[in-house]
Amino acid sequence: MSLSHNFSHFLFKIETFFLNHHQFSIFVHPHGPHLQTLKRSNFSSFSGHNNTNMNGTDTKPTTHLPKKPKLSQTLISDSEIQSEFSHHDSTIARINNGSFGSCPQSIISAQQRWQLKFLRQPDHFYFNRLQKGIIESRQVIKSLVNADHVDEISIVDNATTAAAIVLQSVSWAFSQGKLKEGDGAVMLHYAYGAVKKSVEAYVTRAGGYVIEVQLPFPVASVSEIVDEFKKALERGKKNGRKVRLAVIDHITSMPSVVIPVKELVKICREEGVDQVFIDAAHGIGCVDVDVKEIGADFYTSNLHKWFFCPPSVAFLYCRKSSNVNDLHHPVVSHEYGNGLAIESAWIGTRDYSAQLVVPQVLDFVNRFEGGIQGIKKRNHDVVVEMGKMLAKAWGTHIGCPPEMCASMIMVGLPACLGISSDSDTLKLRTHLRDNFSIEVPIYYRAPKDGEVNLVTGYARISHQVYNKPSEYYKFRDAINQLVHDKFTCALLK
Repeated sequence: MSLSHNFSHFLFKIETFFLNHHQFSIFVHPHGPHLQTLKRSNFSSFSGHNNTNMNGTDTKPTTHLPKKPKLSQTLISDSEIQSEFSHHDSTIARINNGSFGSCPQSIISAQQRWQLKFLRQPDHFYFNRLQKGIIESRQVIKSLVNADHVDEISIVDNATTAAAIVLQSVSWAFSQGKLKEGDGAVMLHYAYGAVKKSVEAYVTRAGGYVIEVQLPFPVASVSEIVDEFKKALERGKKNGRKVRLAVIDHITSMPSVVIPVKELVKICREEGVDQVFIDAAHGIGCVDVDVKEIGADFYTSNLHKWFFCPPSVAFLYCRKSSNVNDLHHPVVSHEYGNGLAIESAWIGTRDYSAQLVVPQVLDFVNRFEGGIQGIKKRNHDVVVEMGKMLAKAWGTHIGCPPEMCASMIMVGLPACLGISSDSDTLKLRTHLRDNFSIEVPIYYRAPKDGEVNLVTGYARISHQVYNKPSEYYKFRDAINQLVHDKFTCALLK
């Protein structure tokens, strides 16, 4: 027998063992539709567990909020929070969690322990520890997003990798004649740049026709997004064409807006779109995620942005009932053909530690009042408060209603700064970093015909548990200083 065959058989035995010997419990509230707190079993030993069948016949997890979440007995203190993130550069106002996320010290330590386990005895780690750990992480993710089965969850490096997996299968469908040249794919105009490039590489090159949904910004209501999405679908179906795929962000990156994904997925089903892929790079830890309620065929989210994992780790949910069986990891290794989850769990020798600490991250978030739901609510409330404070100080506005933002919000910058291009946004961002020790991304919104005295620059501010109000006041004062000094972006080389 080959090494590949032996290892595949080994994985099958491990997964069967794990799914039949470990138990997850969640706490039920009769009125709330959102996931709150999960308690995981102790996986450090394989003895003393109840024989709960979780291999396809497990009790379906609920997503109801508990009235009184059962969390850690001792909640994390403010001083402990600051200690967990003491490795951050204290001289920088880091109000940009959205770009790279943040990882607490206790999770970094847990990651290092996994790394040392591999380095101490790689063969033992490979044959006896790695796949058990990845299955445990997949099980935690399954419960977090309310998937039906662990087989629907694959762990990958990031949302960009997940997009490549889905779009690669679409490209193959064109080359195999399953899709016809000119069949369409719909995506948001504000889709993440890397995903746009992937659509170009996999769909456009294969003969697909791409329709972009022209979303307004600033945006005033959900209905504006829904109306534009319907118009794009109609354009996609002109001349007898078919829309085969919709790529929809859960939270757009720049500008940052929460998209009504459940409503758009429903529209796709009514309009006969074959497949729906939700790119939720900012999803887990930022918005509520229930993949069954959302109803998409594919859903991906990073875990290192808003769920405190070290970079980089993400998951790809593939609905079992979807008519898709040609999904493969773009890095082909020994496990090719054994299912996407198994393929993704071994793509060659590399550091898998970020994928293995997911259970420890769940323990970390459960130390906060309300668990992950409490963190999301506090982040949302504070970022809205700080966004309104900045807009008032600068005489501008926020980019969308508070209910359409999560833990990030867009705030208009004074028009007198003269932001007139994407290049200006990068120069201003660098200027703020180098001269004011502030890290914040800037977005350029080009004026439309006839618009005058328009706010063309927006800052995307984030809030995470480590942020302090003083960091946002520092940003306020820096912009006020630039305005006072009659600074414009034209002055920057």
